[in-house]
Amino acid sequence: MKHISVLLNESVSALNINPNGIYVDATLGGGGHSLEILKKLNKGHLYAFDQDDFAIRKATERLKDYSNKTLIKANFSNMKNELEKLGIYKVDGILFDLGLSSFQIDDETRGFSYLKDHELDMRMNKDADLTAKVIVNTYERQKLADIFRAYGDEQNAWKIAGMIVDRRPIETTLQLVEITDIANKGIKGHSAKRVFQALRIEVNKELEVLKKALDNALGLLNNGGRLSVITFQSLEDKMVKQFFKTNSEINLPRNVDIRNLPKPPLKMITRKPIVPTKIELEDNSRSHSAKLRVAEKQV
Repeated sequence: MKHISVLLNESVSALNINPNGIYVDATLGGGGHSLEILKKLNKGHLYAFDQDDFAIRKATERLKDYSNKTLIKANFSNMKNELEKLGIYKVDGILFDLGLSSFQIDDETRGFSYLKDHELDMRMNKDADLTAKVIVNTYERQKLADIFRAYGDEQNAWKIAGMIVDRRPIETTLQLVEITDIANKGIKGHSAKRVFQALRIEVNKELEVLKKALDNALGLLNNGGRLSVITFQSLEDKMVKQFFKTNSEINLPRNVDIRNLPKPPLKMITRKPIVPTKIELEDNSRSHSAKLRVAEKQV
């Protein structure tokens, strides 16, 4: 399937791009957002990050007509250090698209899909050691259940974890689906969706790296710079929402002179998340859970 960037115009427009500014696409993926940013730049420069070799190769070809770009193979949690290596200490906008690229989902060899049979993997960075197969075959029952519950909101987490332990070794995606089909029989939706989500988050430490990346992004932004974040699942959206809220409010102690209050570091641009239009939902079913939140650096 061709990769279609979700909330493309909304997320890029929200950056309020200065044609001569410096911008970061923290999640290069198929290069759709990067391309739209580059179209709006004149003397500006784009730095784009991805830990997936295939994404880098794909985007290099797609963006070949633009010389004012630098593609960096690294996890976005390392963007501050990677930019400093290049002498970049401040930027004018950062965009995060936290969804999986279509080519990752549709390539059964990556082990992300519960619809195709292949070795359990789920690594976004194929150089990493931890895979979904390692997790399901080595983690104890309690730890597996905790992951399924915390990262997937899986109501049968304990039962599924026990069945996994009893049936080891589990090598492939459909071997795992056989277990979730039994445990979640009669439950609405695909039986393995929540378990696969939980495993993917654990393999890639997604919530940990997102927290670090958001902290880095706040420090990197120039005054007036925008942070545009697209999430696709509730745990990430909750983290982004809380990060924006915490950094856009000031807790007032009693008897403080409100005339001399310092500004919080962020100003909320979107009080409520922007979601896909009906037209986008019809064109791209994978956009249905997307939410865009935007904030601006003000100090």
